[in-house]
Amino acid sequence: MQIKNGFEQSVYAICLLSMLPAKSVLPGEAISNQIGASPTYFQKILRKLADSDLITSVPGKKGGFKLKKTPSEIRIYDIFLAIEGQQALYYSNNVLGEMIHKKDKEACVLSDLMERAETSWITVLKSETISTLFTELHKEKDLQDWVNQNLVQQTNNQN
Repeated sequence: MQIKNGFEQSVYAICLLSMLPAKSVLPGEAISNQIGASPTYFQKILRKLADSDLITSVPGKKGGFKLKKTPSEIRIYDIFLAIEGQQALYYSNNVLGEMIHKKDKEACVLSDLMERAETSWITVLKSETISTLFTELHKEKDLQDWVNQNLVQQTNNQN
């Protein structure tokens, strides 16, 4: 399994958004430049995050993105699902069944092991939130300075 770059970029984009003061947004282009993603590609990522109700888009000249939930409500697994979708990490190709000529019934001694591994992996991702990462990122003064320089203050009539 190879997790897409978009997952890592999404986690850090949400971390950046978690550093915003109230009534502020970050433009998508500024975020994509900061994390090193192409703006066109990153717009698709932002759309997936918005469609998953993790972030919200504020339209207009002073628009951008902000969190829809608090950092403690956003699990790393939620971001994974938004970007990667929900699919099993392992699918048996019935290699063992072919080796022992059991084509009518799948025989895979690896399936149980892989299912347990996937369950453990998901449990870990569900147990960690953006808050956990935010605590570490908040120590990075340069990153907070970047957020402060790139944020767009919203007026009262905007979300």
